[in-house]
Amino acid sequence: MKTVCTALVLGLFALAAHAQQGGGAQQKHLKDCTTQANQKNLKGEERQKFMSTCLSAAAQQDRVNACSKRAGEQKLKGDARKGFMNRCAR
Repeated sequence: MKTVCTALVLGLFALAAHAQQGGGAQQKHLKDCTTQANQKNLKGEERQKFMSTCLSAAAQQDRVNACSKRAGEQKLKGDARKGFMNRCAR
């Protein structure tokens, strides 16, 4: 029983650490999108649609940036890079 509890606690700590690392970018995107929505004085359904679109675009840009970094690490060029980016960023 102690082993199960210890494993559960360690798993929760690992999950919390992972959430903190990725949470910074997500929180920044949320803050940026919220600021834009406020500047546009959006309310209700219009605001919800804007936020959804804004956050989706930010997530897609994060994926593209991560893929670009990986392509650079692999020293991909030309058609090989284009193909990798198309597959990776989907």
